[in-house]
Amino acid sequence: MAGPSERVLDSLTERPVVVAPMAGGPSTAALVIAATRAGALGFVPGGYKSAQAMRGDIEAVAGATDSPFGVNVFVPGGPAADRAALARYVDDLAVEGRRLGTDIGEPVWNDDDWAAKIADLSARPVPVVSFTFGCPDADVVARLRDAGSMVLVTVCDENEAAVAAAAGADCLVVQGTEAGAHRGSFSNGASADGLALGVLDLIPAVQAVTDLPLVAAGGIMSADAVNAALAAGAVAAQCGTAFLRCPESGAHPAYKAALADPAFDRTAFTRAFSGRPARGLLNDFMRAHQDAPAAYPEINNATRPLRAAAAKAGDAHRMSLWAGEGFRQATENPAADVIGMLCGG
Repeated sequence: MAGPSERVLDSLTERPVVVAPMAGGPSTAALVIAATRAGALGFVPGGYKSAQAMRGDIEAVAGATDSPFGVNVFVPGGPAADRAALARYVDDLAVEGRRLGTDIGEPVWNDDDWAAKIADLSARPVPVVSFTFGCPDADVVARLRDAGSMVLVTVCDENEAAVAAAAGADCLVVQGTEAGAHRGSFSNGASADGLALGVLDLIPAVQAVTDLPLVAAGGIMSADAVNAALAAGAVAAQCGTAFLRCPESGAHPAYKAALADPAFDRTAFTRAFSGRPARGLLNDFMRAHQDAPAAYPEINNATRPLRAAAAKAGDAHRMSLWAGEGFRQATENPAADVIGMLCGG
């Protein structure tokens, strides 16, 4: 009898598309359900939620489809090392607060309800669990696998791939530098640009250290790009930006509009909104705060009221507009149509 990994991988044979877990709003239960019904693998984003809220989304998806789906969990790092730099940066944010008529949030560290989420997913397993921002300990991976879940880990270089393979991961998401939103790297100290590889170069680099199946992530917006990833050795392509403008996406209307607005003509990496490198549409907030230190989730918590106020005001220049390099190809078509397009149908 095939194990959970084989069953999930077999389900991707016809439509090798994974819909990325876009935390913070874009990945709704409706988007995950639409993806699974269209033959892709959708992910419930567990990030920025309590374990209870994550479970509510899981139940909504499980009640609407019998197809495999996954849940993504953030691996917590440590508190910011440079507290003085964090304090200076938060002080600098005061002008943004005055502009938006809100206070700055508390720059506190938290673990994103890590233990409760692992306990929940171990007790009530889902078909797939993926991890971002690090690799869980081998005992956590074993608990989830023993419960019947396939375990994926996001990696950004071959060293991270070797760590994840040694921990017992079933599959790796290899994230190239083209990808939108946060870099999934294990460390928050390294530069986002640095020596980061594009996804088509990262695939063979990772294959040199492990024979685990690989899911390619990074600016994949077309059937040609999916086919290129498969030809390079991936078993599937993970896409996020391609779904941001879909009706099932929970992205703010101003966010969706910015993706098609000629005023936003390129993406760049920034720590300004969260304290972790993330690729998004270059806007005024990113230009004004290029000195943001490595401090996640402290800065993310500090800017949360600012981002909420900007969204309420429809101010795209002070919202985090995460997007991959191919963002201009995103359409307003339903998710099922986008999956069909990505699969050449």
